[in-house]
Amino acid sequence: MPAPGENLRINGARLWDSLMDMAKIGPGIAGGNNRQTLTDEDAEGRALFQSWCEAAGMTMGLDQMGNMFARREGTDPDALPVYVGSHLDTQPTGGKYDGVLGVLGGLEVIRTLNDLNIQTKHPIVVVNWTNEEGTRFAPAMLASGVFAGKHTQDWAYDRVDAAGKSFGDELNRIGWRGDEVVGDRKMHAMFELHIEQGPILEAEGKDIGVVTHGQGLRWVECTVTGKESHTGSTPMHMRKNAGRGLALVTELVHEIAMKNQPGAVGAIGHVDVYPNSRNIIPGKVVFTIDFRTHLLDKLNGMYDELMARAPGMCEEIGVEFSAEIVGQFDPPAFDEGCVGAVRDAAERLGYSHMDIVSGAGHDACWINDVAPTAMIMCPCVDGLSHNEAEEISPEWAAAGTDVLFHAVVETAEIVG
Repeated sequence: MPAPGENLRINGARLWDSLMDMAKIGPGIAGGNNRQTLTDEDAEGRALFQSWCEAAGMTMGLDQMGNMFARREGTDPDALPVYVGSHLDTQPTGGKYDGVLGVLGGLEVIRTLNDLNIQTKHPIVVVNWTNEEGTRFAPAMLASGVFAGKHTQDWAYDRVDAAGKSFGDELNRIGWRGDEVVGDRKMHAMFELHIEQGPILEAEGKDIGVVTHGQGLRWVECTVTGKESHTGSTPMHMRKNAGRGLALVTELVHEIAMKNQPGAVGAIGHVDVYPNSRNIIPGKVVFTIDFRTHLLDKLNGMYDELMARAPGMCEEIGVEFSAEIVGQFDPPAFDEGCVGAVRDAAERLGYSHMDIVSGAGHDACWINDVAPTAMIMCPCVDGLSHNEAEEISPEWAAAGTDVLFHAVVETAEIVG
């Protein structure tokens, strides 16, 4: 299929202005954003995105999970659409670019096609996936997971936030529940542009990350049970300190991850200590381990070693260990044809690039199971993300969106 000419570029200034305008909705307290899913701020951001899409001549579809699909028609009414997008929701202390760059980069692809009066055989659809972050309603990538058949819609609707409000009720409340059956859409391909959320591209001095794989993930919720007792009056040899179990498992997780280098990570991120009083020895600790790698055998081996060693380590100090997997997906390998289109676009445009594995989960990881999919990454300063200090440069944003434009348009096939 013919590729766009190397002189074709998106309007970087317009893209940057759109990013800054969206960032005005749900501002954080330290320069970032708090636009959590299904909040009033999320609804306002959605409305702004829809207004921009309609101004660009697109029609908006909305499914029963609140996923938004803005469509630019192709010349062949029977051709499956090429999808492009990411998410508009943020962490409570999120940045201005995580997810948003992928959605507004997709919009900029359409605006540039309009500017240049270019038609494509395949329609192009810009998508905003609901609740990618999973910070308010767990798990992450919830709506794309329903789309890909990983979760049922009823199960997703029943997810509750910290205040006990359900996903389904909040989706209705903000007025963004559509009628379209989730997952009925068929895709020719999907592309997702994203900031790296890691330090590799900046450290290597590369403009573009060509994402070949996503990391698989195992979230393991662990409980160490001991016995609450007074910190001052309980002799050391008579203690059943659940906090010690946490300490031992923390070091074990680090050891397991280091044994599986390169390309594997592991850490404990969430900890609840009971009763969490300064003069009571913890009687119970509940914590979640996050293991990730792009190699399935290695991922399973890390979990197996944890379960083989942690119970005995805890038993030796008089406490009990139990665990269950509360989140998981196997490592996705992105479509070779779509990955090739991204790599060829970077080459054609003269951008430095390297193959990279996504260290974070993304909607593309689920969609990869139902359609040919690829991701493009641009650097972010110091690899910082999920933080209000998250930052990228206008040049990085433009380069990533240039590559996105070329990969999407080549896949959608220029007419004429």
